[in-house]
Amino acid sequence: MTALILALVAGGVIGLALGGLGGGGSVLAVPALIYLLHFTPAQATTASLIIVTLTSVTALAGHARDGNVAWRTGLLFAAAGIVPAMIAGAVASHLPNAVLTIAFAVIAALAALRMLRPAHTEPPGPVNPRKAGAAGAGLGAVTGFLGVGGGFLAVPALVGVLGLTMRRAVGTSLLVITINSMAALTARAGSGTQLEWAVIAPFTAAAILGAWDGKRLSKRLKGQTLQRVFAYVLLAVAVFMLVDVLV
Repeated sequence: MTALILALVAGGVIGLALGGLGGGGSVLAVPALIYLLHFTPAQATTASLIIVTLTSVTALAGHARDGNVAWRTGLLFAAAGIVPAMIAGAVASHLPNAVLTIAFAVIAALAALRMLRPAHTEPPGPVNPRKAGAAGAGLGAVTGFLGVGGGFLAVPALVGVLGLTMRRAVGTSLLVITINSMAALTARAGSGTQLEWAVIAPFTAAAILGAWDGKRLSKRLKGQTLQRVFAYVLLAVAVFMLVDVLV
């Protein structure tokens, strides 16, 4: 019963962040699964991909209905990340738990610091196909390797590299996250990782409901305020994970 309650609470919080920020919430799924629900890092990253995929699809539907998804741009951006996501996903399933934990903590800390940086307000220049392809490939690799959606990387890239408005970048990032997560899951399908569906199912359900509430919450609160609060929480989690592994 305790595991069920923890799964529901953690899933709801992560869904709120994912729906409100268009990404980033999934970064908390892995530490929640490891430290609250006692998954191994390999189990947590695989389970996180399942949670992220289903939650992102749900959040994507809402943004698509509002016209905030650049479908062609998102599909092209995601296409660059499919192969890296599959390769990274296959490699990650064979790495020691400590390596996965340290890598995850470092990426989470960098994501938090990126969120705390002031947003650039100047209009982007012409789209550079090489930069766009490299950004898409890098995002796919991070998704496959660490089991996170990568929205904290996708949104800035879609704004700064491809010139989308923030609102459309948030919606489009969910499309990219969904495709990359599905590719990474495909690569991990034969890894033999045992998953606890009795925990994953309620976790995912709570995250999906939270994503809808997060989308509504984002309309009431300033996006920058929501992002800064989340960034500080994420930074604290990253530091805790590093200390736990290294000390």
